[in-house]
Amino acid sequence: MSPDRPDERGVSTGLSRPGLRGREAELEQLRALVEAVRDGEGGAVALLLGEPGIGKTALLQEAVSLARARGFLVSHGCAEELHELAPLASLASGLLHGDRPLLSGADFADLAGHHDQRIWLVERLAQLIEERSAGTPVLIAVDDVQWADPLSRFALSVLPARLLSSPVLWLLTSREDPELYGQGPLTMTLPLRPLSESALAELARDALGGDLPAQVEELLDGAGGNPFLAAEMLSGIAATGADGPEPPERLVLGLRGRLADLRPDTLHFLRIGSVLGRAFSLADAAALCGRPASGLSAEVDEAIAAALLHDDGERLLFRHDLLRQAVYADLAPSVRRALHREAASRLVAAGRSSGDAVPHLLKSAEPGDMEAIALLGTAAEDVIAVMPDLAADLAVRALELVPTRAPTAYDVGERAIVALTRAGRYTQARDTGDVLLARQPPLDVFARLQSALGDALWHLDDVHELTRRTTTALAAVTDPAIRARLTARHALARSRGSDLGAARETGERALAEAERAGDREARVLALWGLGETALNAGDCAAAVEHHTALSVFDSAFLPEEAVALIHMDDFDAVRRLLRTAGDVPLRPAMLIWTQGTLNMGLGLLDDADADFVTAERLEADLHVPGNLVNIRVNRGLLAMLRGDREAAREHLDVVRTTVADRPNTGNHATHRYFEAVVADADGDHAAAAELVRSVQRDHPFLRWRLLRPHVVQAVGIALRGGDRKLAEDLAAQAAAHATRNPTVPTAQGTAAHASALVNADHGLLERALGILLNGPRPMPLAAASADLGRALLTSGDAAATAALTRAHDIYARTGADAEADRVRAELERATRRPGRRTGRLRPRTDQGWDALTASERKVARLIAAGHTNRSAAETLVVSPHTVNTHLASIFRKLAVRSRVHLARIVLAEDDAGAAIDG
Repeated sequence: MSPDRPDERGVSTGLSRPGLRGREAELEQLRALVEAVRDGEGGAVALLLGEPGIGKTALLQEAVSLARARGFLVSHGCAEELHELAPLASLASGLLHGDRPLLSGADFADLAGHHDQRIWLVERLAQLIEERSAGTPVLIAVDDVQWADPLSRFALSVLPARLLSSPVLWLLTSREDPELYGQGPLTMTLPLRPLSESALAELARDALGGDLPAQVEELLDGAGGNPFLAAEMLSGIAATGADGPEPPERLVLGLRGRLADLRPDTLHFLRIGSVLGRAFSLADAAALCGRPASGLSAEVDEAIAAALLHDDGERLLFRHDLLRQAVYADLAPSVRRALHREAASRLVAAGRSSGDAVPHLLKSAEPGDMEAIALLGTAAEDVIAVMPDLAADLAVRALELVPTRAPTAYDVGERAIVALTRAGRYTQARDTGDVLLARQPPLDVFARLQSALGDALWHLDDVHELTRRTTTALAAVTDPAIRARLTARHALARSRGSDLGAARETGERALAEAERAGDREARVLALWGLGETALNAGDCAAAVEHHTALSVFDSAFLPEEAVALIHMDDFDAVRRLLRTAGDVPLRPAMLIWTQGTLNMGLGLLDDADADFVTAERLEADLHVPGNLVNIRVNRGLLAMLRGDREAAREHLDVVRTTVADRPNTGNHATHRYFEAVVADADGDHAAAAELVRSVQRDHPFLRWRLLRPHVVQAVGIALRGGDRKLAEDLAAQAAAHATRNPTVPTAQGTAAHASALVNADHGLLERALGILLNGPRPMPLAAASADLGRALLTSGDAAATAALTRAHDIYARTGADAEADRVRAELERATRRPGRRTGRLRPRTDQGWDALTASERKVARLIAAGHTNRSAAETLVVSPHTVNTHLASIFRKLAVRSRVHLARIVLAEDDAGAAIDG
């Protein structure tokens, strides 16, 4: 027995039907998984791994048959090697076909109309699959995932977790583990090992009958346990006998014999087909052969008769990719390259898209091939919105084909910089630009390239370099539009600096230049720079003005307008604005972050936390975690309010790691403040005060937008740490901010509160309380009430009870359990009367129905009542992404995996509640 083949001990001796010999254990596991999903155990993923010919497709097809027999709605698709430029082609190959297609043509047209918005597309696809699986379990099978197009790969990485609670089974085959599936679903990975000797013997008896001669067993050993290779050898043995020369390679007996018997024209036709891919149209092959399709019938018939090709009614397919590879390998490399290049030209001449031609160009184009350069550029533009990484690869390849000194190098290079930046490959974009700049281009080209590099430098947080480059380029530029863009980028860079007055002047100049030049990009950049400058300066009204103009001009900036309105305390306007985002938001992660910021301001702490979890997940899905530090700082501060120190420390660990990887000034400030809050809670008040001081290393505390709502807490930390000077500085900053924002209740109230703490002024505390009572934020109101109550309690004033009671009730209502318990202890001191004790809040539990937040209970009841995620989101007026986050938390806390199980628990809880009420 070959050493790499499995030992048969411990393996079931029962044999499956022919074609699945030796796969009994794997088939049983798949059968159990199919039945578990059918019986309401939730979604699952099965991944079949192995080399070509090892039996993945046969096992997948058997699982598909099992699922159909058990009432599943089945989507069975296949990824193809040359279709990587067709967005969603790999998934669509199954979703749109079959007796009962999972998606209608209208559904897919709707998806295709928004293919440039990946998150929306996947969410919409999830909604459609969820609706189809409401009454019927669904199997989605995709063969050869190693060749899946990037959008299908993205969908496969997100959808299983998104549809965790629905009866959807994902069955994928691949040559290597694609690591596509997200966290959550039950995942079964089945690596297919070589067949055992007994299984190979069964295969041989199926093909040849009777007892096997010893030489047949020796020949089969050359198949290495690969069932397809073994079957091909057995076909050769059946045709020619077992006697003869030993096989030089695994596939020789089966395939070479059949190829040798073919007419030369048929062999040439097959070679042409192998260049076009495993599946190809007769028309394309005829064009490449230089013959009419009607003249190839004899070749097609002979290839089918030789069991090399299969006709599915629309295309011709090699019966297995190993057959195609064997035919393809017989072509000399130079012939292969020439055929691929000719295939690209003929496809373009026939009116086919660049996406059809480009896979052939990637295998054949040589430097100086201007048609290939143009087609690669077109293909990159076609896919950049939905598959930015692929677009970047195509744009870079186009640049590689341009001769170094060719005049087109700068245009092609600029497109490569843009594509690399869109893909988040900022360092590579900068390096690509620097190579082009080193060639000393004409001055206007130099300025244009520096403008194109602006986005990459901004995302690299290299504001100093962005400032230096824009200054240099502005001295050389003559094109008015490029000048306006450079001026606007200069303003944006200055918005991060200390001279915000100069930044504002530069932004206003950029806007005027953009309007004169009529350049849209420059106008967007200028408005963005002006809005950022105003918000950083604390001029919230001006920030709203600029960001509103920007949002009207480009709806992708709607979150910036909403954030500016939050700083103005105009929460009603924010709600209206978020509702206008519609079903197709351009930046869903930023919108969810904005919703979380709003909920935090409203004191809806559990909802805010769920929003931040959702925003982080969406950023992770897109591989652009640019806001991770702010998300985790907010989540950590929420955990501290709730008294969950362990969770806060986990968030702090993530922040520390992320800041080490991306040490920009904003990340430094928010990180240090979070460290200060933790140190203060641990009783290390001196260290906490020093950490607050370090927040101001680069800019004053109030410069950092995320920290503005926490200035009163920072004053308290400074006072507890004995740093009165720092406390006075912070209070002065709050007062200046209030002066800039006379109509914002929170700005006015927190300034009065901060000054009251520094000066121990009861009157100012009462003034702060009166202002905050007219504002929309409960948490500052609770903090002011608590501090007033403590001050009155110290002076023996009976009014302390009312102030402390208000603070306690707000904290308890918002879920700030740690603060509520702290105030409760002080309230008991204030009352000191028998029977007038406020009970301690029950500690939160991690598991069970009592662990669910109020929003989670609403979601649980809606889902149990039959709502989809989308309809539940519409009912609650939240994003489906947020509902999905709630649902994942519900399943974790209740230890369930399906909507069926959830419905049972909800019903039991409602029955128990009714019994208690009765």
